[in-house]
Amino acid sequence: MRNSVTDDLIQTQREWTETYERLAREPGRTALRRRLLHLSRVLAGERLGPAARAELRRRARQGTGRS
Repeated sequence: MRNSVTDDLIQTQREWTETYERLAREPGRTALRRRLLHLSRVLAGERLGPAARAELRRRARQGTGRS
């Protein structure tokens, strides 16, 4: 498992969150569903451990790449 949280992963997590929230506001949008699935596959492919995944989400919410 990978434990490093990189800036590109943080950006991907931010995009995932933004897409998820937009889809919640605009249900039924095929393009948004496809984008969310793509971003989910990218994040799942990183095989992060639980601590790294929590750190990724924390940093994405903060809006900063590095602590």
